[in-house]
Parts: sequence; structure tokens; C-alpha cells
Amino acid sequence: MRSVRLTVLLASTALAGSALAQEAKVQLNEISVEAAGPAPAAAVVSGAGGNVSGGDGNSSATSGGGGGPSGVTGYVARVSPTATKTNTALIDTPQSVSVVTREQLNDRNVQSVNEALAYTPGVSSNVFGFDPRFDAFYIRGFAATNDGVFRDGLRQPGVGQAVARIEPYGTEALTILRGPSSGLYGLGSPGGIVDITSKRPVFVPFGEVWFQGGNFDRTQGNFDIGSPIEGSDGTLAFRLTGAFREANTFLPSGTDNRFTIAPALTWRPSADTTFTLLTEFQHSKAPGTSAFYTAPGFVFTRLYQGDAAFNALNQDSYRIGYAFEHRFSDDLIFRQNVRYQNIDSHLAYTQIDSVTGLSAQRENGLIHDRLGYVAVDNQLEARLVTGPVSHTLLAGVDYLHYDYRRDAGFGLIPDLNLAGVSDVSTFRYRTFVPRPALTSASAQSQDQIGLYIQEQAKFDRFVLTLTGRQDFVSQSTRAGTPGSLGAARSQDDSAFTGRAGLNYLLAPGLVPYASYATTFTPQFGVDINGRPFKPATGDQIEAGVKYAISDSNITGSFAGFDIVQSSVLQTDPTNVANQVASGSVQSKGFEAELTANFAPGTNLTVAYTHLDLRYRNATFPGTTQSISGNAVSGIPGDTFAAFGTYQFPPASPLRGLQIGGGIRYTSTSFADDLNTVRNPTVTQFDALVAYDFAALDPKYKGFRAQINAFNIFDRDYYTCQSGFCYRGAPATVIGSLIYRW
Repeated sequence: MRSVRLTVLLASTALAGSALAQEAKVQLNEISVEAAGPAPAAAVVSGAGGNVSGGDGNSSATSGGGGGPSGVTGYVARVSPTATKTNTALIDTPQSVSVVTREQLNDRNVQSVNEALAYTPGVSSNVFGFDPRFDAFYIRGFAATNDGVFRDGLRQPGVGQAVARIEPYGTEALTILRGPSSGLYGLGSPGGIVDITSKRPVFVPFGEVWFQGGNFDRTQGNFDIGSPIEGSDGTLAFRLTGAFREANTFLPSGTDNRFTIAPALTWRPSADTTFTLLTEFQHSKAPGTSAFYTAPGFVFTRLYQGDAAFNALNQDSYRIGYAFEHRFSDDLIFRQNVRYQNIDSHLAYTQIDSVTGLSAQRENGLIHDRLGYVAVDNQLEARLVTGPVSHTLLAGVDYLHYDYRRDAGFGLIPDLNLAGVSDVSTFRYRTFVPRPALTSASAQSQDQIGLYIQEQAKFDRFVLTLTGRQDFVSQSTRAGTPGSLGAARSQDDSAFTGRAGLNYLLAPGLVPYASYATTFTPQFGVDINGRPFKPATGDQIEAGVKYAISDSNITGSFAGFDIVQSSVLQTDPTNVANQVASGSVQSKGFEAELTANFAPGTNLTVAYTHLDLRYRNATFPGTTQSISGNAVSGIPGDTFAAFGTYQFPPASPLRGLQIGGGIRYTSTSFADDLNTVRNPTVTQFDALVAYDFAALDPKYKGFRAQINAFNIFDRDYYTCQSGFCYRGAPATVIGSLIYRW
């Protein structure tokens, strides 16, 4: 059956590629797999909404293995190391890849990773509605929050409530690699990964301050400054990025506060050697829950689950690491990326179990999660030529160790009296909520070692990519009570994973491709009884076509895929704070993406996804009822998103003005895995208006005013997943005053 599906995908790709080739009227450029290395350092201003960027090699970013995308113009990136850990052109990558550039992040003024991914194909970023606690998103239907997030090419694991928040302002770009990536990265989501590139020092003085204010009493200040260090003869440069926010939310008693500071230092003693130190400290406070009560019969209500007296997720996180690269020659490069991170999360939440008359029966939970991990990746890249074939070889070994500890307590709390409440949607209650005793505890540690090798062979019009990896995972889990954990239960796993992909240059700039990849995912965390989850395995076939129009910054892609994965984790329908293994699933569908930069400040991105995600062999948690063939809850079948900006030209009477807007469409999905109730179809609109004051007078150069509006028509909707329901964010407006130098 797998071969039949692959044949169908290849056939459809060939037909699509032929049709595009026949319709093309312009000469297209060829992009080689042997992309150029970083350019000399220089300041880059990416259009009206941009700032100094390291995306084109203008920073200390390494050329591969976490260095981030390059060849960036506006919203368009042409090269990314994420898919291959080498500087490979996106068009030569046999897998679907999208890049969210710094200019796009600025134009949309994104406040979370969820928002950053909102216009990316294959990504569902609103499965849990409005939830400021975590960046919970799905790629091709698979959760990627805990095992699909990478920072600077290194895994950033999340376990339980210890999931690191990422400040988008400290991000240079996000690269989304869709489909299994175990061949290079080992443990990971079968749907794909998101690699987040941190801002890094540049060897040119620059600065930015950004003040924001909005509804729900929102105030925020950002700053981003950097420069070469005087007296270092151009070998040292620093960058300091920070953000401070105080804000309420539409959730009663819910705040979204954050403080982030991220110093970075680059030492470049020669053109061949670069060492970049990356650090960050962050404190955040968010609501303990974002869920609303769902009445029997799956009736969504406006009754918020949280109680102001016991409703907070407080988190402290710090990280320190480095990226090192040394070029022995143009054909031999060594890289080493290292990071240590510690996350400390305190969760206090309440949950409404039922409502009888005017009385709501409740329980609460107190969870203290700690996670510390170290991640290391060593790479050696070599390039050589044998006859008519050019090779890019990559060999590496990576290591991840984490220690996770949970102390938890749960209990019943006094009923909530609803008498006299006429509008529960605005009901902000603060009652006596006893603090539960911490009665359960668990501890888990994991060591993972991966050995990988990759060959990219280019012959005539073909690019063949072969990747193989052997992983060894050792996991130890203990459960009991605080101060008295039981005997350790050990679990050792190993697996070989890989990827085989083939690109063919059908016409200059027009490249069909096909690939096959396998995945292996030892899963983080434990169930409600303290038992570890079994590893998940799976595979994917993918075929598609990519194009890059010559003499323009217009790129596009189309891909069909079929993924089968075992042992998928879902939210426990009896307790929102836990997960359960729900059996195997199959995800199949197709994606299309168009990205274009037409002029400075004028960009367009369009994304469409069709997805069919179903259980193959599964029972509903806690029962023997089969849900095989049912659609996985919360994942829409069709999504469409488009965002564009227009900068009025210098000759226009409206010079200095930039306008933009976006549409996000999400089709219906099931609210529960039993497929009894559907979530509504949702269409939302966003808008941008900005003005560059230099158009009034050159002395105002660097000053920019910007207004962003999200869900401008205030679409009132809810979305449910695994039986838990959340409201979507109402209309939100953020005004900004920016100064760049």
C-alpha cells in the first residue's frame, strides 16, 4: 500500500511539474546545493518593517547547524540549514520547508510563536484557542510543543508544565521543516519541527527601541542594541535584546506578563573561526488555565474554569550556550553547538467538573515542574567531487540529557455559587480555594546519543539526499511521594532512522522531488500514574514541486504527504494537566505555499493546507470503545491564510505609509475524539497600518509608528480538543512607536 501511495504522489507531482513548465514564460534561475557561505559583515535593513538582520550572513551566524536562513529579502528566504544542517538552497531540499523572516515578524508584531506560525502551511496554531501559557501548535496534525521545538539547531524539550516560552522579539527567524526529521535530529515530532534562530551579534553598530500599548491594559517595551567592541580590532561584537510586558487578558483574572533579557557575544579571531555565546533569562506569569466549562451533551458555556484566588502559571527559565564553527578549508568545516537550559514552573489551577442548579462542583491542582537539560551537536561537513558528481558530506554526533521532576497535589474545593450571576462571561470570582497538599511525585531522566551521516550528491539535473541515523536512548523513571520516590524503572530503546530524497531540475528554477523518511520518538514525561510512555515510530512519503522565478523574489511550493505514526500522545479527557497514549494515527493531505517580495516593504505570503488525520488502531482513553477511523479532534481539515503588505513608493503623495492585511480561515473539526460534536468554521482578519516619519522630514529618520489589529471584526468563537474547550482571542489592537538607528 505504501508503494501504491508513493506511485500516486509521484505521478501527480510529475503532471503538476510538466504543466508548470509548459506555462512558464520567463527564464528561471538554478540554485545549486552548494550554496555560498556567509557574506562579509554589513548592515542590512529589510524593508520598511525590518531591522538589522543576521539572515544574510551579516552576523556571526554559522553557515549551517543552527545558523539560520540566508538569502533573505523581505518575506523570502532562499537558503536554510534546518533541513540538511548544511547551507542548502530550499529548492534543493527534498522536503517541505517554510521560513518566517524577521521582517514578517515585525510587520505582524507577533507576540508568541503561535502567532508567528499562523500564516504557515501545515501548521495548526489555534487548536487550544487563546492560551498565553504555552505555544501549543500542531504540524501536519501532530503535536510539536514538547518534541518539535528546536533553538539554534538544538532540541528544546518540554515536559509537563516545564515548557519554555519563547520571546519572538529575540528571534531572527523561524524555519518550519514539515515531515519526519529523525534522520538528522533524532527524537522529534513526526509532523515536523520548528527551528528558532536567536538574534546574534553583528559587526555594525545598530539599535532599536520599541514601545507598545494596547487593549486589555497592555504595555510593553522592547530594545535591541549591538555593536563591535571597541579595542577588539573587529574580533568582538555584542548584542543585547530585551522585552518587558505587563498585560491583562480577556480571561477573568488572567495576566500575560513577561520579562526577557538575552545577552550575546561573538568572537571572530579570523575569517575561518567564529564563536558565539548565547544566553537568556526569562520570567513569565500567565493564567493557570484557559479553559471554559463544557456542559453535558457538549454544550459550550461562557463559565471560565479559573478562580482568581488560585490561577497562575509562574515560570523562570534561563539558558546559556554557544555556537562554534571553524573552517579548515572551503571544503572542510567543523561545528559544535551546545546549550544548557533550566525551567522552573509553578502551576495553580481550578477545574469545574459539573454544575448542579446554581452550584458548580470544582477541584484544583498544584503542580511544581522542574526541567534541566544539556544538548550538544558536533558536525563535520566535507565537500568533494568525484567525476561528474559533486558531494556534500555531513557526519555528526549529538547528545541530550535531561532531568525532570514533578511534585503535584489535587483535591476538591468548595462549590462555586452562581446565584445572582446574570452574565458568566464577565463573572470574575475570587473564593476560598484551599491549597492541596503535594501528595505525588515523579522523577525522570533521559540520555540520548545519536550518530548520523548524510550524503548530498549532485549529478547533472539530479540532487540525491541520503540520511541515516542510529539513536540510543536510556530512560529512568521513579514515582512516589515527595521525599520518597520508589524504585527506578528503566527503559532502553534504540532505533535506526533515515531519509532518502531525490530532486530533479525539470526546468531552471522548477524542481520536482520525492522523499521517504522514518521517525523514532521516545516520548517525554509520564502518565497520571507515573508510568513512562512507550516510544513512537512511523514513516512518511512525500512528493512535491518547488519553483523560484528568475529575476524576482517569488517562490512557491506544492507537496503531498502520507504519514503513519504509532502511540500518539493526547490530552487526558479526565484531567487537562496530563497526557495519555491514544494509539496509531495516519495523516495524509497536501500543502501549497507562495511567498513574494515585490519591492521594499511590499510582500505577500499565501498558504493552503488540506489534511485528513484519523486514528488507525485506537480506543477512547479509559474505555474499550474503538475510535479507529475517527478524525483526531481539534485538527481542521482545511486551512487557508494570506498576509500582504504594500509600501507606497517615494514618488507617491502617500510616501512613508505602509498598509497590510491578512485573512486566516480554519474549517470545521471535531471537538472530541468520539466525533460527536464539531468545532465551528472560523474566518479572521488582521490589519497593519504603519508610517515612516522620514517621509515628512529626513531628520525623523528611524522613527516609525505602527498599528496592528488582530481579529479586527471581533469574531466570537470557541474551539475544543479532546473534550476541553477554549475561546478564541477577541479583537486585539496594539499600537507601536519604534525608533531604529
